[in-house]
Amino acid sequence: MNHYQHPSAIVDEGAQIGKDSRVWHFVHVCGGARIGSGVSLGQNVFVGNKVVIGDRCKVQNNVSVYDNVTLEEGVFCGPSMVFTNVYNPRSLIERKDQYRDTRVKKGATLGANCTIVCGVTIGEFAFIGAGAVINRDVPDYALMVGVPARQIGWMSEFGEQLDLPVSGSGVVLCEHSGARYTLEGSILHKMEVSK
Repeated sequence: MNHYQHPSAIVDEGAQIGKDSRVWHFVHVCGGARIGSGVSLGQNVFVGNKVVIGDRCKVQNNVSVYDNVTLEEGVFCGPSMVFTNVYNPRSLIERKDQYRDTRVKKGATLGANCTIVCGVTIGEFAFIGAGAVINRDVPDYALMVGVPARQIGWMSEFGEQLDLPVSGSGVVLCEHSGARYTLEGSILHKMEVSK
């Protein structure tokens, strides 16, 4: 075993867990799950069969990552945040054939207690505030808050709010990385730092 697994954790046969990942207390990983390297699964996390978790993701305590959820590299899932996989669930009606795919792209942050309604894509390095409810696609770098969530700004890859309007035009430099962010309409572009 090339990862750490607490004795109380249950990892079903067939699950793939990458090098240097950490599986903490009372975690359950189903047999079809594919988990990358350097991942941390906090206490009481559940990972379904049809789940992909990329390298260096952090899934904090009390998060259930249900079937049809994909987390790309470096996604942060805050404590007790919620994924769903059926849009209109009923106990008395079987809808396992109606699971909707949810994709969280590279570097995105999902704040504590937020809810991600199934069938959406969350863009790269987007930032979902604590307690927000996401029910539609989120652009790259967008800062989303509220119920239902609305965009109130933009976040750098470093994880700080950029001094730009939600839409329009503008250019700003990240004081930490030197990266340049350019807003064109409702799309934010990052220019790499030249070295």
